[in-house]
Amino acid sequence: MRALFVGGTVDNSELDMDGEPPTHYPENTGAGRPRYRLHQVGQRDDDIAYVVYAAPEMGDDEVERIADERDYARRFNATAVRSGLTAP
Repeated sequence: MRALFVGGTVDNSELDMDGEPPTHYPENTGAGRPRYRLHQVGQRDDDIAYVVYAAPEMGDDEVERIADERDYARRFNATAVRSGLTAP
């Protein structure tokens, strides 16, 4: 799957990821505060095609707007599903 980042220092960056996407990325920063949190999962058939991580201070609506602008769902031929997490 492809991990996509919105906001923060690596805005609009991407990386390949295997396995189940963690709720926070990186999972353990050592500082006690996650840099990015999972906002959206893009599913194609029964697989995860992409995940969207955003800076923790960003609201769900803003992340969804940016993901829609960047058209991730179309790009990966997937259906966007909100992660169910809410902004802190």
